[in-house]
Amino acid sequence: MAERSTAAVDVADNSGEQPLTAQADQSTADGVAKNREQDTDSDEAQESSGTDGAGKTSPPELHSGHKLARRYRLEECVTRLDGFSSWRAVDEMLRRAVGVHILPAEHTRARSVLAAARSSALLGDPRFVQVLDAVEENDVVYVVHEWLPDATELTTLLATGPLEVYDAYQMVSQVSAAMAAAHREGLAHLRLNPNAVLRTSTGQWRIRGLAVNAALRGVSSDTPQRTDTESIGALLYAALTQRWPYESDAYGMSGLPKDIGLIPPDQVRAGVHRGLSELAMRALANDGATASRHEAPCTTPEELVKAIGEMPRIRPPEPAFTTPPDYQRTTYQQGTYGRPAPRPGATQPVPVPPPPLQSRTGKALKWAVSALLIAALGLGSWQLADALMEQGGKAEDTNKTQTTDEDDKSDNKPAPPKPLAVQGAQEYIAKGQAQAPGDVAKTYDGDSSTYWRTNSFVEGPDMNPAFKPGVGIVYDLGSEQTVASSTIGLRYAGAHTTVTLYATDSMSSSTPIDAMQKLGTVKTNENEATVKADKPTKTRYVLVWITAMPYAPGDTFSNAGYKQGITDLKFIG
Repeated sequence: MAERSTAAVDVADNSGEQPLTAQADQSTADGVAKNREQDTDSDEAQESSGTDGAGKTSPPELHSGHKLARRYRLEECVTRLDGFSSWRAVDEMLRRAVGVHILPAEHTRARSVLAAARSSALLGDPRFVQVLDAVEENDVVYVVHEWLPDATELTTLLATGPLEVYDAYQMVSQVSAAMAAAHREGLAHLRLNPNAVLRTSTGQWRIRGLAVNAALRGVSSDTPQRTDTESIGALLYAALTQRWPYESDAYGMSGLPKDIGLIPPDQVRAGVHRGLSELAMRALANDGATASRHEAPCTTPEELVKAIGEMPRIRPPEPAFTTPPDYQRTTYQQGTYGRPAPRPGATQPVPVPPPPLQSRTGKALKWAVSALLIAALGLGSWQLADALMEQGGKAEDTNKTQTTDEDDKSDNKPAPPKPLAVQGAQEYIAKGQAQAPGDVAKTYDGDSSTYWRTNSFVEGPDMNPAFKPGVGIVYDLGSEQTVASSTIGLRYAGAHTTVTLYATDSMSSSTPIDAMQKLGTVKTNENEATVKADKPTKTRYVLVWITAMPYAPGDTFSNAGYKQGITDLKFIG
């Protein structure tokens, strides 16, 4: 993906929305927006941004190669609009690409931009493109943020068609959870559109411009939660239909036909997932009414997260298996190497086998072969008779030996596998806080409807060793038992859960992982994990250790994020 699509260019979409952006702006090659006055007027009229006098401030005279704070070297201007400019730059101290928004210190929005950038930086949520610096220096205010060259805008993804059902589900789940977390900290986006939502190469969705984009454009709202929720509904609508849910065209997508109103996505395009279609309508400004159901509208990102959690989980598509072509032998293997290819339709002569040996030498050879066969048959008969006689003389001894051998074999048969009873358990805490210590006993009570669960983590699927290397439970088998395997029921399916068994000397969390004996490990995408020990091991205490978890929606215990739970567990000896 071109770098321009992942940097500060998101602040330049100046279309008039209802209240979202309904028309995407067009920019020239050097980033200077066309129809500038008209777009600015549209924003002021529809968003009541209060931008009087913003256009009167002259932007700083900057150029490629200019350095800010002797550190940030400007490379390419991607936006120059309303008195501010946005650049792709290089942080020479850390040798990485960054994005920079620049505006004069006397700009009417300079103070609000600085305040928004610093508030966004304090959030520190990795689901948002991070603000790295916000400075006023030499009559210039600039905001430095991450640059993601491996991410793709939702606008670009939708250029080729609507998203797959699972991708749309992941997008609305992750964006809703991120915005709910931001609103809990008092931060709103207010310009959440397809240019502001990115998908990374690992499949994670990230949001850029939190609070900053609205401050740069002077956008405000009396109902920020409702505005961001409607924006998420518009994103989901576009992801399902490749249509913008307003009459005006925007972001390379056609709007809805005029005079028909807002119709559900499953009426715009065939095959749209019914649950996601209703979710988009509940988030948009239509009081939740659809043609078939009347659900309560979602007016905040938190309500949207709850509605997603109540939906049946949408599983990722199964990987397509392509049947390999039939094996084709080469012409060399077929015995035709070096021969000319036959003409189509030509009859090929059948090769004639060589005649039998009719000469004097041939007859002598046949008699010699016959003699050898007769000699071999005689020798074999004599050896067979001798073996039968010896077997008859040793029949009694053989019976005795066989009885003894059978007794020995019966003694060496391995014992059949048996379930091992759990006498007690407690959480193992390598670092950080406990998860749900009061629910540990629910993992071996024989009831799969009860479970122990982890908290919801922002990073994943692999856990961050610096923050929390893993979560797990130590089980007490009462006495030393031979452990061969364990079957573990999991609360959430999805890529990917990693579970490892360790033999330890106590239930205490003071014993480090590297001091334990590793029995076996497994990765699974299902609701059950079977961990087999590399070899049966005697131990009294077994640690079930989880180091990677799938992404799951929010529920009554925690928000959406990377998490897992154990419903039922059995040890086999």
